[in-house]
Amino acid sequence: MTVASASVAEVKALYRAFLREASKFPNYNIREYVKRRSRQGFLQNQNIAPELATAIFSEGKQLLEVAKRQTVVYSLYAPEVKNVMELKHVGEQ
Repeated sequence: MTVASASVAEVKALYRAFLREASKFPNYNIREYVKRRSRQGFLQNQNIAPELATAIFSEGKQLLEVAKRQTVVYSLYAPEVKNVMELKHVGEQ
């Protein structure tokens, strides 16, 4: 991503922050959706025009704040039983 005001390191840090925040969701489906959507969003915007880069970077920071708030909300109402995708099958080879 060519970014005038945000360095490549800042963009990578934002991406890692999205993935780190996604891993905090207690619900498997939401966690995987946020990871997938983060990857897609960064891939879509990797070759944007420098004029748009600042706006998209600031939008990304705002979306990260939304994800942080949603993590808190989902953790308050986390189900006691895990999703079937998260269960480990005992005795499976």
